[in-house]
Amino acid sequence: MAREQLNSAAYDWHAFSGREELAAALADQIADKLTKAIAKRGTALLAVSGGTTPARLFAVLSTTPIAWDKVIVTLVDERFVPASSPRSNAGLVAANLLQNAAKAARFVPLYHEATSIEDAAASDNAALQALPWPLDVVILGMGGDGHTASFFPDADDLPVLLDPSSDRIVLPVHAASAGEPRLTLSLARIIDAGFIALHIEGEDKRTAFDGAVAPGPRKPIRTVLDAAPRPVEVFWAP
Repeated sequence: MAREQLNSAAYDWHAFSGREELAAALADQIADKLTKAIAKRGTALLAVSGGTTPARLFAVLSTTPIAWDKVIVTLVDERFVPASSPRSNAGLVAANLLQNAAKAARFVPLYHEATSIEDAAASDNAALQALPWPLDVVILGMGGDGHTASFFPDADDLPVLLDPSSDRIVLPVHAASAGEPRLTLSLARIIDAGFIALHIEGEDKRTAFDGAVAPGPRKPIRTVLDAAPRPVEVFWAP
């Protein structure tokens, strides 16, 4: 396997020569963590991100032999749009991950009809209390601006979103750069996961990541890396 690994206090870097190789390696890691969680407590909780990057990973993961009927899948964040929208993360997950063997998994979406994003977040926060926390696996993405989940640099109440001691599960997000309002898991729930992976692809994302971890203004992804009690596993391919 063509891979390099560089270590720092906040993350482990895994570089691959191709995106297919990355998808296979990350799917293996996810399967291993979920299988161990099922063996230990009878169920496993997985949170995944949307965007264009994870579709290939989802397709590989969907055929991976796991006891999917014992896996609960939810989202790291979601746009305030129905699953029928092309911008829906739930729609992306349904089309690419919840197929083949993974069709047996239970999916818990974040979006539902509500009068406001605040009402939707409050309802989600109550409903998701019943899930078997903490997360066993969380897969994050990252934008060119250094945002991850829906922690946008220009988000209203960003310090609230990035509070590592928050007792909230789901929070509402308003950010001009995000387009529509969003729902996001809190930083506290994300960093409590047993395995945290950041999946990024392309030279532009590597440059953005390198900039985010360099000295200077703190980007949201850097806050996640610094707040996590264990190293975040960064998977990158050109």
